[in-house]
Amino acid sequence: MHVFVTGGSGFIGSAVVPELLGAGHTVVGLARSDASAERLAAAGADVLRGELADLDVLRRGASEADGTIHLGFVHDFANFAAAGVTDATAITAMAEALEGTGKALVTASGVLGLPAGRVVTERDEPAQAHRATALAFAGRGVRASAVRLAPTVHGAGDHGFVPALIGIAQRQGVSATIGDGRNTWPAVHRSDAARLFRLAVESAPAGSTLHATAEEGVETRAIAEAIGRHLGLPVTAVEPGAAAEEHFGWMARMFAMDVRASHALTSELLGWEPTGPGLLQDLDEAYFTPQA
Repeated sequence: MHVFVTGGSGFIGSAVVPELLGAGHTVVGLARSDASAERLAAAGADVLRGELADLDVLRRGASEADGTIHLGFVHDFANFAAAGVTDATAITAMAEALEGTGKALVTASGVLGLPAGRVVTERDEPAQAHRATALAFAGRGVRASAVRLAPTVHGAGDHGFVPALIGIAQRQGVSATIGDGRNTWPAVHRSDAARLFRLAVESAPAGSTLHATAEEGVETRAIAEAIGRHLGLPVTAVEPGAAAEEHFGWMARMFAMDVRASHALTSELLGWEPTGPGLLQDLDEAYFTPQA
C-alpha cells in the first residue's frame, strides 16, 4: 500500500512510519516544518509539505494514497476547542475526498472520558464526537476506522502525560496521587500502538472502533510510587478538587479520571496482541535514563 500519514514526525507517528515501511508499504508524510520534513525523509518516507489547515493539501495526500492514517493534532491546550475544530475540519476534508473509493482512513482518538466504574469496550460510544464523525463515512464508501489510544502511550522519547507527572513531582517535591490513587489509566507502548495503526490501515473493516490499550488499567498510585522511587521523593495524596488543581495544574482533570478499557474485540478482529513493556516496567527502564 501507499499510505499518507499526518503527524508522522510526532511521538506516535515516528513509530508508525517505520512500522509501515518495515511491512513493505510506501509512506508520504505531511510536514509543516523543515525539521519535520527532515525527520520523515530520514525515516525513509516521502514528504508532502503543508499543515492541518491546508485542506487542499490534505485532500491531495489522501486521494493519491491507498490509505490514510491521521495522527496530526494541534496540541494547544490553551485553546483546545479551536484545535478540535481544526481537527474535525481536516478529517472531514480527507473523508470527503475518499468518498466512494473504498480506501482506508484511520483516525486516532482516546479512551479517557468513557464511562467509569466498569471495563469499557470498543462498543462504547467514542469520547470525541469529531472523531466519531469520520466513522460516519463508513457508509459513504470509505473504509473508515478509529483507534482509541490509551491516555498513556509510553516509551523513550515520550513528551506527554508521564513526563508531565514527573515534572510536577520534581517541582512540588512530592509524587502525589489524587485521593487514594485507586483510579486507573489504560496504557500502551508506542510500538504496540504503531502496529495497531498498521493493521487498521491494512485490513480494519469500515466502521471499526479499535482499542490501543495493552494494559486495561494501571492504578495511578502505582504510577506515583514509581515516579517517587526514581526521584527519591515521598508519595502523598492530595484531595480531589481545588487541592488537586493547585498541585497538578492542567493535569489534575486528566490524572483524576478513572478508566479501564479492554482490547479483546480488537485482538479478535485484527489479531493484535501487545508485546511491548508495560507502563511500570517502562518507568523503570525508559523514563529516568539519559537517552529518555
